[in-house]
Amino acid sequence: MHSDILNMSLVETANAIREKKVSSLEVVHESINRAEALQPILNCFIQLTAEEALSDAKKADAELAKGQIRGSLHGVPLAHKDMFYRTGKKSTCGSKIRKNYIASCTSTALSRLIDAGSIYLGGLNMAEFATGPTGHNEHWGNTHNPWNPKFIAGGSSSGTGSAVAARIVYGGLGSDTGGSIRIPASVNGLVGLKPTNGLVSRYGIMPVSFTMDTIGPLTRTVEDNARLTSIIAGYDPLDNTTSDRLVPDYEDILKKSIKGIRIGVPQNYYYDIIHPEIKQLQNTSLEIFKELGAEIIEVKVPDMHIPTHMSNIVFVSEASTIHEKWLRECPNDYQEQVRRRYEPGIYMPAPKYIQALNLRPHLLEEFSKLIFSTVDVLHTPGLPMPVPELAETDVGAGQGMPELIAGLSWTTRSNNYLGIPSLSIPCGFSSNDMPAAFQLMGRPFSEQLLFQIGNAYQISTNWHKQSPPPYI
Repeated sequence: MHSDILNMSLVETANAIREKKVSSLEVVHESINRAEALQPILNCFIQLTAEEALSDAKKADAELAKGQIRGSLHGVPLAHKDMFYRTGKKSTCGSKIRKNYIASCTSTALSRLIDAGSIYLGGLNMAEFATGPTGHNEHWGNTHNPWNPKFIAGGSSSGTGSAVAARIVYGGLGSDTGGSIRIPASVNGLVGLKPTNGLVSRYGIMPVSFTMDTIGPLTRTVEDNARLTSIIAGYDPLDNTTSDRLVPDYEDILKKSIKGIRIGVPQNYYYDIIHPEIKQLQNTSLEIFKELGAEIIEVKVPDMHIPTHMSNIVFVSEASTIHEKWLRECPNDYQEQVRRRYEPGIYMPAPKYIQALNLRPHLLEEFSKLIFSTVDVLHTPGLPMPVPELAETDVGAGQGMPELIAGLSWTTRSNNYLGIPSLSIPCGFSSNDMPAAFQLMGRPFSEQLLFQIGNAYQISTNWHKQSPPPYI
């Protein structure tokens, strides 16, 4: 087997397995070996299902030998945030409360990936109940960043970000309620998609905010992300919030020119707390887009403090509804910062919550008219500051810690409230040698355009080909 197989992209590996250049069993063996070697350093798994994965890989190879191909992921190992249910299997949701929970159903998104031939390698570490942007977890231990374990892996899909960046697996599912896919993507040098609300089924996951939760993939390349999204997107009769609109083949126009596409750069809000190093990396990425023929246009955005504030009202109201019984019966089983996020929702007046919900379509219309009547997409920083260390974001780390935590979701949180798609793409490194990213935001259901623009950037750059230090 080629020694660099784990450094290949998901699409390259799927092709290699299909063409019998390498077996699924060989690839899965390599993934398991790497997972076991890096777990003491990164702590990115909650459960590694090695025996099951090896058995499934043997079946995949046997099927291929008979000319039977399940789909475009045949034999490829993936791992996912440990909140995607599988019937009869444990799903901890990164919590103490559900450490022994056995699911009675299977996540639709996960089912679609397995039906396409992927191999399930295990459940990945995460912020407790998908709440927190850093990767801290008192119950299962903190997740560490493979570029430097002193730094945060992001949250709440921390294990997915760490495992994919560390070349353990080729991709994985995360959830995003305020940035929980895009923040780990940004700090780990990955591509992460927060899809349009309703594009991907949420059936079979542990919810945290039932009107803002979204499901999406973290991968190393835009092409890989497009493939996974093509598989998991689409109407699901088990989730009546999913859209019944036709899902395009997201890989179909990836290599189409972006000449003439209008990329907006916000004049206000998104750069209000930007670090100079991050701003420089943003400017450099925009120069590349300009060279590719895109038109760069400065735009003024609405006051984004309003949708961000509304998202906080919706989040605490819905999270406290979901957790009310546990908050009453076993409050000490939550880590403190998670419990403190939920408790205010118990006292949130119902009219305030209803008003926040009713404002959503009006604020989306205002945002869309002001932005997308002028440009096709909006280009913003992924994270407004260099990746912080775990110690800087610990509880009790200092007076500036709350502001630092809030800053991590400065550019991401409002998008979940508005329901628009957002794609995080790596664009270099800051002086602490940690990844940085930009974010592309588009109209509802414009994922194909985001992938097209993002792929054009990756064809012209090599940031997505950089690998973390070899720990083994």
